[in-house]
Amino acid sequence: MDAAKRLATLNHIRKLSRLMDTSIRIPLIGFHIGLDPIIGLVPGAGDLISTGFSAYIIFLATRFGIPRQDLAKMIFNVGLEAIVGTVPLVGDLFDAVYKSNIRNLAILEQHLSVVEPKIEEVFNEIYKSEVSRV
Repeated sequence: MDAAKRLATLNHIRKLSRLMDTSIRIPLIGFHIGLDPIIGLVPGAGDLISTGFSAYIIFLATRFGIPRQDLAKMIFNVGLEAIVGTVPLVGDLFDAVYKSNIRNLAILEQHLSVVEPKIEEVFNEIYKSEVSRV
């Protein structure tokens, strides 16, 4: 995968992780939730859909050659959230607090900071130029 595709994939992972875990700010308390706990409110299918999104994020992360131990941590994060998420209401509260996708994004970014430190610099430059245009 060339550098442009790697940056686009990283950007996609970041956006999807934030959408699922931190995209909605709860007024007054300032706590952020994402679509994950909201989708999880749908009995049965909600947790399956949320887990599918999380699995997709892990699939995208594998394109960066993430080590097995990091991949195992990512799978554990999603598995834990999926299992606890099956408990009505308590599981949805756990989803809102645990934020497995953001945790997995942090694992990926840590890996990239060691393996490809320049990718973060390039991403930040592109991000700053996009923000300044808005």
